[in-house]
Amino acid sequence: MATLAPSLSACPACVAAPAAEALADRRAEKEAGLVLSLPTAHCAVCISDVERALVTMPGVRSARVNLTLKRVSVAASSDVMADTLIARLKSIGYPAHELDPGLLSATETDKRGRDLLMRLGVAGFAMMNIMLLSVAVWSGAEAATRDLFHWISAAIALPTLAFSGQPFFASAWASLRARRLGMDVPISLALILASSISLYETFASGHHAYFDAAVSLCFFLLAGRYLDYRSRAAARSAAEELTALEVPRATKVAGGEEAVVPIAELVVGDFVRVRPGARMPVDGIVIEGASEIDRSLLTGETLPVPAATGTAVSAGEVNLTGPLLLQVTAAGRETSLHRMADLVAVAESAKTRYTSLADRMARAYSPSVHILALAAFSVWLYLTRDVRLSVNIAAAVLIITCPCALALAVPAVVTAASGKLFRKGLLIKDGTALERLAEVDTVVFDKTGTLTLGAPEAAGLGGHPREAKEVAAALAGGSAHPLSRSLSAALSADGIIPATVAAIREVPGFGVEGEWNGQSVRLGRAEWVGAEPAAGTATYLRIGSGRPEAFAFTDRLRPGAEEAVEALKAAGKRVILLSGDTEVPVAQLARELGITEWRSGQRPEEKASRIAALQDDGAKVLMVGDGLNDTAALASAHVSISPASALDAARVASDIVLLGQDLAPLSDAVRIARQTRRRIKENFGLSFAYNLIAVPIALAGLATPLIAALAMSTSSITVSLNALRLK
Repeated sequence: MATLAPSLSACPACVAAPAAEALADRRAEKEAGLVLSLPTAHCAVCISDVERALVTMPGVRSARVNLTLKRVSVAASSDVMADTLIARLKSIGYPAHELDPGLLSATETDKRGRDLLMRLGVAGFAMMNIMLLSVAVWSGAEAATRDLFHWISAAIALPTLAFSGQPFFASAWASLRARRLGMDVPISLALILASSISLYETFASGHHAYFDAAVSLCFFLLAGRYLDYRSRAAARSAAEELTALEVPRATKVAGGEEAVVPIAELVVGDFVRVRPGARMPVDGIVIEGASEIDRSLLTGETLPVPAATGTAVSAGEVNLTGPLLLQVTAAGRETSLHRMADLVAVAESAKTRYTSLADRMARAYSPSVHILALAAFSVWLYLTRDVRLSVNIAAAVLIITCPCALALAVPAVVTAASGKLFRKGLLIKDGTALERLAEVDTVVFDKTGTLTLGAPEAAGLGGHPREAKEVAAALAGGSAHPLSRSLSAALSADGIIPATVAAIREVPGFGVEGEWNGQSVRLGRAEWVGAEPAAGTATYLRIGSGRPEAFAFTDRLRPGAEEAVEALKAAGKRVILLSGDTEVPVAQLARELGITEWRSGQRPEEKASRIAALQDDGAKVLMVGDGLNDTAALASAHVSISPASALDAARVASDIVLLGQDLAPLSDAVRIARQTRRRIKENFGLSFAYNLIAVPIALAGLATPLIAALAMSTSSITVSLNALRLK
């Protein structure tokens, strides 16, 4: 069914290559201008359902679902409105939200990965060809034959290094301009020196040229760089995703006329019509109409709240049952949704300041390498007065100490750990996420959609008379309210046939009423039907003047929630529950899971502030959440996890995505993260042990640049094999 979250048993189409999807998605978006988010799409069946439903609509030329990004791009004529498409998808069980394609840049993010892979392929191809030529030289080719092979090698190597080495050269130049020595500075120097010495030796008809060493070095380093890239998700901004969720158009009312206008044309004081099922395009005050508002995306409240004249509404909330006329109080960049995007952007920039273990090592390592190479050149020049020999030894020192193993130490381990976690149902999006996860001592959970499945389910139907259930089924079937839809589905599954109820009509903000057997029947809010409100979530039925019946609802626990909380507490982690929901359901869930620290009614900025306060006190916080109201908290936490069923913005803001419904792998993730950090430290130890042995040999002049390159390759392979122990 469409409402099920993704699972690991999904069909192969569920894990199709993101790059291929992105290319087709870009083409569709350019043609369309209509892009819809599909938060519940998860498999090939979803793709075919959505595309088939849309392409059969008048005016729609094509529809392309991108399962990775959970969105559909529609090519349609100008008179096709997003609301029509959303209503069609809703009718087949796929909730959808319009996105602004002009604000989406995520489809461009795989360009760097393809660029690195192309440069890696060129370096590998060139390396193999130069190695074939080198074998002939090593086998004893002399004089003109040797020189010819050296020149052919130069013709292959120099353009290859200029092209494939560009990522290192560009990074090194940026470091030097900023007056610092990054890890790419010694790498670039080693590549330049090795190729320069080789070119000099070729001109001078020397016996040794090291083009194979230079290109091999470039290949191994690019492999490490690509591993590092693939261990991260596409570097999308959650702030951009939040901004894209803003409704791009609104129905403006002026002089009794309605017109659809871009949000940019609205100003404070304008009047906007919002129809049932649509999201609020602006912040405003209701001046006409009554309805119910779904605020779950922004606040996490499970139940809709009534809206009438004077009610303040925010952009991003959903109007459920009745048309509303709003007076604009904020539009565009001034709305609460956009302010949340700004809050997320600030949090994201703070998180990027985390310094990885590799970066901390590089700060000390890079200057040391340059000092050693300079010292080797100076000492040998002083002792021998031979510039050629001194440059060779300095180059050997640079190559043998080249931080290739150091560069592979982190990505090799992270890639191995990412594969292991993926098989457990967790997708690592950020290269430093596992390092940060290993440091966590506090875990903060959201409630709705995270610890629970976020969908109210009717409970205890067996305790109601069949007659009441038949009337309730008829009334619930005539309402768009989430509780009514849930009750209707549960009664239908229970084999209940709806009664024949006449004159059914929905009363916005209250419920549904009709006529049955000459009696007035109502299904809705407690005060509307004259019932005493129950402690939990419920809707109430009254038949005539009889006693009201309360139909109770529960939000079912997400599978593995109890195990995850118990395992985290057993591991010594502090567990906190922060929810935007009301106090009663939050307190009930906290008791059920044994969570002693909890807060209800938390707005997005309050969640983010609470996490900031915890981290100011020295805590390392893992945030687990799924809604828009969690986005700022996810972005500001030390590390964050969201379910794959979460909204786009929440998934983008998180560092790790939970692919299935089960929360149990969370404790595995923390354990594997600690193992990963241990392996990373072991790799650094191996790298330094190698340098302790190899550097004195190079300084003593006993290693040519070729031997240095072979030694460097051996250390890289050792580091990679140690990383594979994680599997």
